[in-house]
Amino acid sequence: MQTDRTSLPLSRRTLLGGLGAAGVALRIGAPGIARAADKLSFGLAMPLTGSQATYGQDQVRATRWAIEAINKAGGVDGRPLEAIILDTQADPQVGIQAVNRLISVDHVPIFVTAWSEVVKAVAPIANDSKTLELSVGANAPAVAKLGEYVYTTFPLADVDVAAVARYAATTLHKKRAAVLFINNETGIGSAQVYRKSFTGAGGTVVGYEAYDPKATDWTGQILKLRGANPDVVHIQGLVADTPQIIAQMRQLGMNQTISSYSAIYNPGLIQKLGAAANGVIATSLAPGASDSPAVKAYVERWVKEVGRQPNGLPYTQYLHDTPYLVADIYKGMLAKKMAMTGANARTEMLAIGTFQLPLTGKLVINPNHTVDKPVYLMEVVNGAWKQIAVVG
Repeated sequence: MQTDRTSLPLSRRTLLGGLGAAGVALRIGAPGIARAADKLSFGLAMPLTGSQATYGQDQVRATRWAIEAINKAGGVDGRPLEAIILDTQADPQVGIQAVNRLISVDHVPIFVTAWSEVVKAVAPIANDSKTLELSVGANAPAVAKLGEYVYTTFPLADVDVAAVARYAATTLHKKRAAVLFINNETGIGSAQVYRKSFTGAGGTVVGYEAYDPKATDWTGQILKLRGANPDVVHIQGLVADTPQIIAQMRQLGMNQTISSYSAIYNPGLIQKLGAAANGVIATSLAPGASDSPAVKAYVERWVKEVGRQPNGLPYTQYLHDTPYLVADIYKGMLAKKMAMTGANARTEMLAIGTFQLPLTGKLVINPNHTVDKPVYLMEVVNGAWKQIAVVG
């Protein structure tokens, strides 16, 4: 694979120009900080091209901002932090190529990735090579069971999807739910969590339909759900297809309350759906601008520098905070004079356990490969997202 190393900020041209499976390695330093052999690197395998690129690019931008801030403040005990970025296209096979390169060529002790299908596909590589894999954004419950070297820093579906299911049954007093889910790692386990949580809270699941990941029309599944006459519909899909599914549901006369998970909590949903977005409920796994001055300043920076809010705000917050987490791990390893290996990175991460992060707050990484975080429930009200509850 070809690699382009640069000390320049990640530009739109860099993100969009001819990445493919070859990817981009980005070296970010700060004036006055030693580089070369002193740098501390970690891998970042994200979709920069393909159907999920809009979200992957924003997440990488957030990561870059954090690395620049860390290095400007002196790096990790005077050593610059570097992210080596490769494109996955949110495709498992491309992800495997990217991670193989990060481990065998760049020799990173830690790599970060997202999208449940990719996280699962590359897990055997992480385990076999004893490289610490941090999943930041994938929420399939199975992520917690992918092996000794795979950890999530992001709450899984049995946290937020369970919360929105219980909220529908106990607070909104919905009795009949239907579930529409993508037939892959992103959807299957999470749909099961919703069904179990909703029925456990006293409701009944009257419709349960899967759709093909490559589908562009969902009429058959929607008509089946319409016939089941639910009073709430939960959608567990991808960020790109969920707005289209909601639009098609509304066109086919389904005006029930719709819920989904954190993937749809972004301004793009409202822009695409207009009035049809009102009443849609989503989860968020990070505090919003009204909850935190740091998040408020972060959102203001997006508007000032990019001209809009980020796509998938909570996801970008977690990606922004990931370099701080990695820096804490590396700092602990340096203090203990530990070799920079994946095995030692895993040991030090679990020894630290609790991390205080700038935008997402307190993060507890549990030995069972899960994390503890509250869930924020958001609803579209009069064309804007509004927080309606905090659970957990």
